[in-house]
Amino acid sequence: MLLSLVLLMGARIYLFVTYSSTHFNDFFELSQASWLGFRLDLSITSYIVLVPLLFVFLVSVVRLWRLQRYMLLLVKIYFIGVFTFLSFLIFADLVYFSFFGEHATIVIFGVIDDDTVALWHTALQNYDVPLIVLAALGYFAILYWMIFRILRDIKYEGDVWSIKKKLFVFVGLFVLLGLLARGSLGLFPLAKYIPDVSIDPFVNKLPQNGVYAMVYAYKNYKKSKSGKYDLLKATGYKDQIDKAFAIHMPRKYDAPEEDAIASLTYKTSQNPDIEKHPPHVVVVIVESFGMPLLQYQSENFNIMGALKKHFDEDIVFTNFISGANGTIGSVEPLLLNIPARPNATSFGQSKYLNTEFKQAAARVYQKAGYETSFVYGGDLSWRNIGGFLSRQGFDKVEGKGHIASTIAKDLASISHDWGVFDEYLYAHVLRKLQTATQPQFICILTTNNHPPFTIPQDYKSNRLEVSNSLYEHITGDIEIAQRRFKDYGYALDKAGEFLDAIKSSALGANTVVALTADNNTVEGVMRYDDHYTQTKRVPFYLYLPEYLKPKKNIDTAVAGSHKDFFPTLYNLTLNESEYVSLGTDLLNDTLLHCGFNDADILVAQDGGFKKTAPMTQKQTQCAEYYDATLAVTEYLIQSHK
Repeated sequence: MLLSLVLLMGARIYLFVTYSSTHFNDFFELSQASWLGFRLDLSITSYIVLVPLLFVFLVSVVRLWRLQRYMLLLVKIYFIGVFTFLSFLIFADLVYFSFFGEHATIVIFGVIDDDTVALWHTALQNYDVPLIVLAALGYFAILYWMIFRILRDIKYEGDVWSIKKKLFVFVGLFVLLGLLARGSLGLFPLAKYIPDVSIDPFVNKLPQNGVYAMVYAYKNYKKSKSGKYDLLKATGYKDQIDKAFAIHMPRKYDAPEEDAIASLTYKTSQNPDIEKHPPHVVVVIVESFGMPLLQYQSENFNIMGALKKHFDEDIVFTNFISGANGTIGSVEPLLLNIPARPNATSFGQSKYLNTEFKQAAARVYQKAGYETSFVYGGDLSWRNIGGFLSRQGFDKVEGKGHIASTIAKDLASISHDWGVFDEYLYAHVLRKLQTATQPQFICILTTNNHPPFTIPQDYKSNRLEVSNSLYEHITGDIEIAQRRFKDYGYALDKAGEFLDAIKSSALGANTVVALTADNNTVEGVMRYDDHYTQTKRVPFYLYLPEYLKPKKNIDTAVAGSHKDFFPTLYNLTLNESEYVSLGTDLLNDTLLHCGFNDADILVAQDGGFKKTAPMTQKQTQCAEYYDATLAVTEYLIQSHK
């Protein structure tokens, strides 16, 4: 038990030392977090020792004497297996925390579905794998030595206790371990509901341990894969969907007998200019382009490169967050025009693979006369993204092989582990626009700014000197962080050059570019002073030709997330077109605007917050709106069965 506690508590101490904020932590809050963590670790430990204790009980009380000769060997094998598995879970959780800044979630099982070769190359380039293997061998050698040292054979002195005394002792031990395993005398076991002890989100993450985090992530993964996922029940709107609709759209949905799905249909206003000159619409999803790092932009840390002038000149919504924290978890809901569903596997890897969703964004443009394309810098087989999106209104779905062929380049020479370098992806899209004979709707998903952070050898990075302020907010290995910044800078620089090419040509007069990111995974190596407001922030950038620019002032601080991306874009680029949406037009100041991230982090007009702990009236309203919108989302999805 002591060995188990040392491993679990050691991982927690490592997290605190590596990722805690530089400012002073409240001693009382840290004490509460440590006590909660100790109780959770003791819970895991109690489960571990219950099995061998039961074995000893069977030998000693039930008197299955034939088992006695094998008892020590079997217990040793048991603990070797258990501690090996325990170590693996702790390590996997620590690695996940280093990328995402939180304990393991369902996203970790995406490793199973990812490109295994690319992941291996990432590990080889980002980490000293031989040293890690050597350290692991040393660790397990010491661990196994301790197990064999603790579990020693002793001389059996005979059976001196009565059955009653044995029963009393064993029953007492089972009851004690059962209570410790539960961790609580309340209604719920401690592991099921871990209370917050601080307003600091990092301190609230300290009690959780890697074992429980991995167990719950696996349960959610299996539930989602099995088809037993029930978001209506989870949000509290099972058998009362009318209440969810009434909260989600109080002004439009006011009668239970109204067709619920029809009430989600909207129509863009009449615009003669768009009818005469329908613009090309290009949506750029830049891998891992989080906004918080941009606050360190300077001449010495020129992370934005060519993109900076466009952000200065055009529209950028700054209070905008990603729908989810993984690429596929964000991209699919964004293109389906719905919020990301918590703890759900991707649509392309579920029973919905062949489903044609009526609210898909590409279908809206397709009906408006556009040729629609999805262009991905990687393999279209990744997460079944090509097969799934080909059923969502895209006329063309193009991957890295098609890109290399179109621009007449050798694929190997223009690629990194996850796909083609961004500059070649943009070159292909520019060619499509320049040769188009009808309005184009093109959605781009880039692959740079991703581990192992590889950029072209002939690319000269901008100056990226890490200031003292930035250094104080970096966690983990500074060398890996600097490699990440170079790849980050390359991705933004090439996005800026793509905009340069559009604006400086005839395309600038009739092309709309809307740019966002799938997530802000740089949060895994950074601390934030205002965690909930900053941690999930991504850009929503808009370049509009003169004839499409709104006449009124735009509030770029309005709260929003991916669900609001296309409703805003529809109303700027389409003439009298119907669309189904769960989000809102960010330019409509008469609506409630809230941003949703599927990790239960929301953003209201007055800042970000955890869904379970709103601090203002607006945040409370957004939290209620979030649950209702998720229920309506699930109702819409299930209507496609």
